[in-house]
Amino acid sequence: MIVKVLGPGCNNCERLEARTKEALDGLGLEATVEKVTDYGEIAGYGVMRTPGLVVDEQLVVSGRVPTTAELTDLLRPA
Repeated sequence: MIVKVLGPGCNNCERLEARTKEALDGLGLEATVEKVTDYGEIAGYGVMRTPGLVVDEQLVVSGRVPTTAELTDLLRPA
């Protein structure tokens, strides 16, 4: 699984990254977590407001920082 945190490195971006890692750990999932700070690449995912979260090249969150519980639900394998 490849997870990308989209944003310029603001506090919300850092919070999203930390909560995402916490959710992944809670689920026992191994994933590569990447930070994407390039505005062109961020816009390429259709994100107009950061932070954003992309899981395996699919945008799942944009413009807010979900709770760890919400992220756990989003990241839970189907």
